[in-house]
Amino acid sequence: MSVSLLQKGVVMMSMFRSVLPRVTRSNGWRCFSTGIPYDDIAELNKEMESIFGESPSSSPLGSSPPQQPVQPAYEAEDSQPVLTHTDRSGQAKMVDVSPKEDSKRVAIASCRVLLGQKVFNLVASNEIAKGDVLTVAKIAGITGAKQTSNLIPLCHNINLSHVRVDLSLNEEDSSVVIEGEATTSGKTGVEMEAMTAVAIAGLTVYDMCKAASKDICITDVCLQHKSGGKSGSWSRN
Repeated sequence: MSVSLLQKGVVMMSMFRSVLPRVTRSNGWRCFSTGIPYDDIAELNKEMESIFGESPSSSPLGSSPPQQPVQPAYEAEDSQPVLTHTDRSGQAKMVDVSPKEDSKRVAIASCRVLLGQKVFNLVASNEIAKGDVLTVAKIAGITGAKQTSNLIPLCHNINLSHVRVDLSLNEEDSSVVIEGEATTSGKTGVEMEAMTAVAIAGLTVYDMCKAASKDICITDVCLQHKSGGKSGSWSRN
């Protein structure tokens, strides 16, 4: 080994001995390859460059600043639509709405009960044995809206300010057309209340008329309109 290389080696050892104890004492680090502060690394590299003529860029003590940690993949997915009633592990949960602002919220839903011509005529003439089909179904729909949180496990218990359920006979397809509306002023919407209202009203029509026919079909239960909240207004049409 030449004297020049030996001298350079002695200088390097002296530099490491002067830097590492200071880093260990001030920070308590034991692994200098990942724990030495960036300022100390830069100073050490400058001294090595003055001795060897180049900076050891491939060294574990390279002067490049530490890279930012890679963000978990799921954070990039937060901007995509997600199911709010499940957590990251897929378990069911009730949504915490406490941070939300109160606002007026309205939802309108509808459904159709296909009676068939025979039963349609009985309902229209109020000759169903159990009584006034449309009136009983109307009351049942209003009651159903108020019981939504008891029927749908993860729904919030909402203080409804108004519930409307309207039933009308449609001669074209021998059906009962049902529309329900729910209103509240609070932190979460009333879509489920409106849909529960029309679904329960439709089931009540079936119950009132099932003795006359088993072919009755409840169909097209869907949300027609909602307003209020962070997502604003939405309409099916």
